[in-house]
Amino acid sequence: MKAAVRAWAELLRVSALFTVPGDALAGAAALGRRPDRGTALAVGASLCLYEAGMALNDWADRDEDAIDRPHRPIPSGRITPGAALAAAGALTAAGLTLAARAGRPALTVATGLAATVWAYDLHLKHTQAGPAAMAGARALDLLLGATATAGTGAGYVDVERPVSATGASHAARSAGTVLPTRTTRILRGARALGRARAVSPAQSMGPARTTHPGVRAAVPAAALLGAHTYAVTAVSRHEAQGGSTVAPLGALAAIVALGAAAVREQRGSRGLPPVPGEGGPGDHHRPRPGAPAPRLLLTALTAAYLRTAAKPLLHATLNPSPPLTQRAVGGGIRAMIPLQAVLAARAGASGTGLAVMGLVPLARTLARKVSLT
Repeated sequence: MKAAVRAWAELLRVSALFTVPGDALAGAAALGRRPDRGTALAVGASLCLYEAGMALNDWADRDEDAIDRPHRPIPSGRITPGAALAAAGALTAAGLTLAARAGRPALTVATGLAATVWAYDLHLKHTQAGPAAMAGARALDLLLGATATAGTGAGYVDVERPVSATGASHAARSAGTVLPTRTTRILRGARALGRARAVSPAQSMGPARTTHPGVRAAVPAAALLGAHTYAVTAVSRHEAQGGSTVAPLGALAAIVALGAAAVREQRGSRGLPPVPGEGGPGDHHRPRPGAPAPRLLLTALTAAYLRTAAKPLLHATLNPSPPLTQRAVGGGIRAMIPLQAVLAARAGASGTGLAVMGLVPLARTLARKVSLT
């Protein structure tokens, strides 16, 4: 029994699970919203889809792993290929079910995320589009958190209500977005990152059309997380054989640039006025999108991000051996946690950022027992 648990823990790379919840939490923070039921559903869906990708990854790579990594669960015979594939399918179904409970828009984003994960593992991983696919998956995961949070809580704006042109313009500027003349039920494929809008489940119940005006506020955070994922994935393509100095050097430059971008955007931001429709009791406690976090906290979180990711990448650049390259990939995966904390803090959710950072020691402890790569 213990051996079976160990085998499945290795197959699913459970030590990497702690890098997942921060996606949804950062997405909620980008809206200026506290985590709620929708956020929790998004976290559950993300965990299931992430683990589905891990199981599918080993199933798809079973022949390659038999040569390069014979100790992995499938080539070593501890888990059968059929069991791994069945687990991937079941976890995907579970993730989509949880997302559906957060609303149709969240299900749409989750479906795109699941499709990206399966496409990456089954085909795109060994193509030039591999890093971009992984980057898209992480970005969609953050947008899933934002969409699910927007879809299950208060804070909607009735965009069908007649208002003057001046009033509409002021509301749009206050929300930090352009209000659409009508809402949409579908997040359109490749344009989802730039045009995602959350739609209230109440749409199917009558003519009133409502939407949360700030979902697009999560796009910059999703882009930064996606850029980090792209850099780490580019390095991971060489982790079995090593030998590449270009990939870790490029990733190192990208990590430094991302840290600088996060701090620079925070320094130049200003707190936004309240979102229209969110003037109820207790709303003054809600962090606003763009509200500056304490400078010391943001600097500390950014430093943790750079330290976690940059040091192993520098070592892999100087000596691109398989062990050091794998260590650099592991560092890049772990660095997602402080990056998520940075994204939450710069959106004004300092408490959420600190809570995300609380996952670091747990991830570090479990990584000593189960490899991240």
